[in-house]
Amino acid sequence: MTTVSVVSGDWKTYQHECERVRAMVFVAEQKVPRELEFDEDDHSAEHFVAIDARKMVMGCARLLDGGRIGRVAVLRPFRRRGVGRVIMEAVLERAKARGIASVYLGAQVQAQPFYEQLGFKPYGDVFDEAGIPHQMMRLVFEA
Repeated sequence: MTTVSVVSGDWKTYQHECERVRAMVFVAEQKVPRELEFDEDDHSAEHFVAIDARKMVMGCARLLDGGRIGRVAVLRPFRRRGVGRVIMEAVLERAKARGIASVYLGAQVQAQPFYEQLGFKPYGDVFDEAGIPHQMMRLVFEA
């Protein structure tokens, strides 16, 4: 696995890094319209950015106050190297530290096994978001 560090902060601090990753992964690769990808939630979310030892940005995610995790993305050269897991572990630890009892997300169906390995459970029906099938998933933290 590649050495990965995760930093976190507000949109003002990490906007450049998050926009770059999300534009490459969601807008360019997955054809999500830019106006759907970047929204008002970015301004209130806590953002997480994965970097390697050379300070190369590898991926990102965001956590909203209500426990919703979103915009989890890893740049193609860094996929299948444990980067996504490290990002998610940082997000989950932060959610616990903030006293959030459970977290949830809309997972792309193809990524559902990744989230299940982290302890997330699916709920509800599969739905379409930006032309991509998604499944809602939840993780309840043990008391």
